[in-house]
Amino acid sequence: MPHDTTMIPAPNADDGMIDADLVALVGSRLCHDLISPLGAIGNGVELLAMSGLGSSPEVQLISESVSAANARIKFFRIAFGQASAEQRLGTPEILAVLEEISRGGRLQYHWLASGDHPRRLVKLIFLGLLCLEPALPWGGEVVIREEGGEWKLTAQTKRTKADPDLWSRLSGSLVTVSPAQVQFALLPREAGHQGRRVNWDVTETTAEITF
Repeated sequence: MPHDTTMIPAPNADDGMIDADLVALVGSRLCHDLISPLGAIGNGVELLAMSGLGSSPEVQLISESVSAANARIKFFRIAFGQASAEQRLGTPEILAVLEEISRGGRLQYHWLASGDHPRRLVKLIFLGLLCLEPALPWGGEVVIREEGGEWKLTAQTKRTKADPDLWSRLSGSLVTVSPAQVQFALLPREAGHQGRRVNWDVTETTAEITF
């Protein structure tokens, strides 16, 4: 039986980066398209408040839900969206996003770095924060700091819930991830593009990611 002689092109060295760019473009597009309707809902809630109906439990629930969704989308836009080498984010903008995402949530984030930073670096940090979340279902405190060029994301909690197989994805394992776990596939990939290596450690009460 003759062998199939169809020629398959060798993968281009830039294919990985192209794929990563496409993922980022999709992330940016989704966040961009969702911001507008959420803003419209927020404006509607403000009008209800002006009409005297803003104090009802139903309107308060809608308002809180819209605020939480807006905060999450702003966070996702940085974590999953497109970031060029020239773009930078200042500390006030980073703090604003982290404060919004912390408000009413189980996790509190503490940004201890100063100055502005490349958006691509902040993207990497936010992906790392998303990786910490599954290990902290009961809440906790997360500190983000830089030491000698290395970034450390350190979480403290009463009790962690770690999945060793999932976390091994950060070390290069090819464990399959679900949509809710996609950050575990994206973090090491993005770190590699930035010339960084991801290290991690999870104990009974702490979780740490460094790169």
